[in-house]
Amino acid sequence: MHPAFSILFFTTLAGAAQGLVFALALAVLFGLELAPGFLALALGVAEVLLVAGLAASFMHLGRKTRAWRAVLMWRTSWMSREVIVLPAFIALVALWWLSLRLGVGAPWSWLLPVLALCGAVLLWYCTAMIYACLRFIEEWAHPLTILNFTLIGLSSGLVLACAMAALAGEARLVHAFGPYALVATLAAWAARGTALRRNAGIRHKSTLQSATGIRTQKLVQKSMGMSAGSFNTREFFHGASLAALGNMKLGFQLLAFVLPALLLAWGIVGTGALPWLLAALVQAPGLLAERWFFFAQARHPQNLYYQVVS
Repeated sequence: MHPAFSILFFTTLAGAAQGLVFALALAVLFGLELAPGFLALALGVAEVLLVAGLAASFMHLGRKTRAWRAVLMWRTSWMSREVIVLPAFIALVALWWLSLRLGVGAPWSWLLPVLALCGAVLLWYCTAMIYACLRFIEEWAHPLTILNFTLIGLSSGLVLACAMAALAGEARLVHAFGPYALVATLAAWAARGTALRRNAGIRHKSTLQSATGIRTQKLVQKSMGMSAGSFNTREFFHGASLAALGNMKLGFQLLAFVLPALLLAWGIVGTGALPWLLAALVQAPGLLAERWFFFAQARHPQNLYYQVVS
């Protein structure tokens, strides 16, 4: 399928922000002493990422003024639930940041981090279920989709938290969460690799024969059925060659998982902020490439009718 860059940026930015908030909430709840200024700064960065992701998600809408109507189907639509949870999570992070600025104490000092943890997990689940619930796209309709969205977001958030802490001189957070950032990155790589192997071996239920009702084994499409392109041919075909797809798969694994893991290991055994900063900078384009491949690898059944385009 043809990935919309607005969705790539939204899912990547929002996932990293959720992971960052998740890490900060755990640090506070486990009594890790952080400078109030750093905690407020980190929450501010998470808020900026979330708002930027929300703004990016609007870019692919045809009629943006009708975006509010997405909440009306919350009983049955995971996208509607995400549309409700995302602004609530943004407001929750903003409230936590404001409570720090105002010096508000208990019970908000522990209640807001707990709510932030729950909000991050719920938003990961809602976002992933938008794709995992689509049974006719077999590459997505699997629990691995939920696991990958969560682990990749957690990895990117922990790496970002450690990079910011290293730059700010918050050694306690780096020492406490650096190993977990490495474990989350390796776990995300393992889960994504499992999904790649599963998707490569899928035998799709729909075929050209089942789609047309013509049972002959020698069935070949000679024309896409129109003299020009259409929405179906623009939005459901990425146009990349098999070689480009292979390079993208190798590239995102190196940038999103392998190189960050090596840099994180260097940061754990060494000193200084350089490896943590490099890990965050290297991982960012890898995450965008990973999300592009997530969409591009999916085969929509409607493509059976436009195989000449593919």
